[in-house]
Amino acid sequence: MRIAVIQLAYGDEESVEQRTERVAALVRTQAGHDLVVLPELWSAGGFDYPAWEQRAQAVDGPVAQAMATAARDAGVMLHAGSIVERPADGQRGPEGKDLWNTSLVFDRDGDLVAAYRKIHRFGFGAGEPKLMEAGDRLALVDVPDSAGGPAARAALSTCYDLRFPELYRAQVDAGATMFVIPAAWPMARVRHWTLLAHARAIEDQCVVVACNTAGTHAGHEMGGHSQVVLPTGDVLAVAGSGEQVLSVEVDMTVVDDYRESFPVLRDRRLPFQRA
Repeated sequence: MRIAVIQLAYGDEESVEQRTERVAALVRTQAGHDLVVLPELWSAGGFDYPAWEQRAQAVDGPVAQAMATAARDAGVMLHAGSIVERPADGQRGPEGKDLWNTSLVFDRDGDLVAAYRKIHRFGFGAGEPKLMEAGDRLALVDVPDSAGGPAARAALSTCYDLRFPELYRAQVDAGATMFVIPAAWPMARVRHWTLLAHARAIEDQCVVVACNTAGTHAGHEMGGHSQVVLPTGDVLAVAGSGEQVLSVEVDMTVVDDYRESFPVLRDRRLPFQRA
């Protein structure tokens, strides 16, 4: 399976329209890959909280339409990162807010095949928790291998979710063999990003495809260091701190093979039953 991880760099000078056009062009250059992945909130700005209200879109809005077209043109499955979603039907969540941090996945025909609303909101009462609702559902999608290898059962999560291992246990129980994690993770904590991605791969015996943001926007330097990690803990590829595209070949038989030869998941004992 061929996977392209687009570690996008951006600053404050680009309009959403300009950035969307540039990203769509980048996606089109990835023809021949089975899966292409973009980072979190690249269109709205991961830390540009004041702009989120104005940049919010529906899951069939202009950014989504541009990504669907790019996926179709390139003939790839595209994890388009996430948008600030405002549902077209006026839906509000249990906290009364109408925004979500929502990841979108399009198939080779440009059809939306999966959407994931970020469950864990970063900001400790500010930022995402103040402005957005939390998601409450897992999202998984099958990624076919055009070379005839086994498909990946890809589970979706986003950035801060990476700090909550119980989410990934639930995804494994739902059949995940791959975790796809777009992020806007800052340089100040990039070591956490690297270590946690390795931990999720090793403890859950899954392939991790982690796509971070580069550049500096809204006063935050982003960490880069996107990576693809095997269940063994071996790193297939890791990016630097600038804009970069990682192109890797992943043989998904590694998941079943390693789970069979080193069957850690069979020995799980938690949760205990309470008396």
